[in-house]
Amino acid sequence: MAAAANKVDGEGAPQALKRVALIGNPNVGKSVIFGLLTGKYTTVSNYPGTTVEVSYGNISLDGNRFLLVDTPGVNSLLPMSEDEKVTRDILLAERPAVVVQVGDAKNLKRTLVITIQLAEMGLPVVLDLNMEDESRDKGISIDKESLSSLLGISVIGTVAPEKKGIKDLNAAILRGSRAPSVPVNYGPVVEEYAKKIAALLPPANISRRSIAFMVLAGDGSLAGWLKTNLDENTIEAVEALRDECAVKTGRSVGLHINEARLRRASVIAESVIHRSAEKENKFMSFIGQASMHPLWGLPILLLVLFCIYEFVGVFGAGTLVNFFEKIIFGRYLNPMFTKLVDTLVPIQFVRDLIVGQYGIITMALTYAIAIILPITTTFFIAFAILEDSGYLPRLAVMSNRVFNIMGLSGKAVLPMILGLGCGTMAVMTTRILESRRDRLIATFLLALAIPCSAQLGVILGMLSSLSAMAMAIWIMCVLVVLLFSGFLAAKILPGKRSEFFLEIPPLRKPALANVALKTMNRAVWYLKEAVPLFVLGTLVLFALDKLSLIQVIEKASSPVIVGFLGLPEKATESFIIGFLRRDYGAAGLFALSRQGLLTPVQSLVSLVTITLFIPCLASFFMIIKERGIRTAVSMLVIITPVALAFGGALNWVLRRFNIGV
Repeated sequence: MAAAANKVDGEGAPQALKRVALIGNPNVGKSVIFGLLTGKYTTVSNYPGTTVEVSYGNISLDGNRFLLVDTPGVNSLLPMSEDEKVTRDILLAERPAVVVQVGDAKNLKRTLVITIQLAEMGLPVVLDLNMEDESRDKGISIDKESLSSLLGISVIGTVAPEKKGIKDLNAAILRGSRAPSVPVNYGPVVEEYAKKIAALLPPANISRRSIAFMVLAGDGSLAGWLKTNLDENTIEAVEALRDECAVKTGRSVGLHINEARLRRASVIAESVIHRSAEKENKFMSFIGQASMHPLWGLPILLLVLFCIYEFVGVFGAGTLVNFFEKIIFGRYLNPMFTKLVDTLVPIQFVRDLIVGQYGIITMALTYAIAIILPITTTFFIAFAILEDSGYLPRLAVMSNRVFNIMGLSGKAVLPMILGLGCGTMAVMTTRILESRRDRLIATFLLALAIPCSAQLGVILGMLSSLSAMAMAIWIMCVLVVLLFSGFLAAKILPGKRSEFFLEIPPLRKPALANVALKTMNRAVWYLKEAVPLFVLGTLVLFALDKLSLIQVIEKASSPVIVGFLGLPEKATESFIIGFLRRDYGAAGLFALSRQGLLTPVQSLVSLVTITLFIPCLASFFMIIKERGIRTAVSMLVIITPVALAFGGALNWVLRRFNIGV
């Protein structure tokens, strides 16, 4: 995104298309508000120089067009993570015409801390208190008129999933707004040095006073901006003033500033909040508490896993795959295309490329659409329900002790859970972890032992045809590798695990429309990303087949694939294309299993090995981007032998002790 053409203190440069920035804490419904305001015409891209995604969309209000920017969720505009830095930098580089601050109506105090910072920046704000329904259920009502009067800005109430209040929000954006007026007393020392530092700063898209507070609070992420806009002597003078203030204050200036903001936010919140008896759903409250308990949470987790298994593994991978593969593709589409190609295409080589054994239609599209799409779609539905229900943060709390074994805090559970959706995105989200050590361990474990949604769906489909013992062994093997590898990594890498803080949302009934929208968007995303790679993988196999190299590779890998893992030579193809996409490799094994070419023992061994196998190409590139090529290659070198060794050991144990699966 381009910076504003002119920078003025307290005023933004005129732009052809006015910008509206959505700002708010994490998990306040900001993305839902964004979707309602923009509709389906949105774009998502990385903010320049980072891996943080920012969404953009056009909105039109009574003929006036705006560009809406959905910024990453923040707990403070004094950045503590890359996400928060991106949001702060958007405000610093491009002054929006209006900032729509989305807050949680249940937690007004936390919301107002952000409002205070926006007020100090001098930015025009519309405050949207979302989740009013949940607030009422908790016996909390907010006098929005009084709050609007106190802040001097428009205050709107919304219930995003039900589209309540969106018209009022549109009207408020169209009217425009002004900066909130929320004076905060920081004490004479901090105020004195804030004025001195502000006087040395150049005009900017946010007030110099707010930048001075960032400097005083020790915001290291501001160093680049200071270096760009100030000469060395001025920077030294600013740093000297910051150090003098710290000495005179006698404590952390950042902590002092934050406490002052919290006190002011608390006073305002208490003056406009009215409390009544909470409409408590005792059953939901009991389930919510039990799901976080280290002991009682296990039966709930097992029930959740069983439901996912039945829905994804049995219905998705069984009923739906049978319908699409055997009827839609097997009975109609593939025969029709084969006949059409044989009639219209005279060259055998081209016919083989389109509808042959490794044909684009008969293999790539059949795998991607007939086998994988039904499985991933059912998994996306299940995952969206878990997200919207509020269960996933509870799972993070319950598993905190387990992650402590691996030298990580429960916060690392979140990238792991997201890894069940997409490993590539999960690698990006490891940036929420505070230390480089935590990010390295989490990335390694994601690459090693966390199957993505498409791969997991195929695995569940294969396991559904085996015994409960096979399912138990697969889960145990993956957990053993995950825990042991994490334990060793934590011992090898220096440093301590980060502290674990996580806000727990209420347990709620998922909105059907929201689940459907999420599922549709993810299914479209899957098709856009997966189908080209499936076609590429098929072309690789086609080329290897025409060059008679598949047989050579199968023979060369026979000692490992056949002798050590006990699998048929044909399984080599699945491991070759598994590097392009893990789910493509799993789909190859799934096809072998359905053709009766794998015994139950071979199916289980192949599933454990492919789960632990090298990450897909997209994940590998993301690891390079996030951690560097040396780290990515090192992980690849470690993961490959670990997967093959564990698969071989499992094969030996199953056959040696004649364990039936």
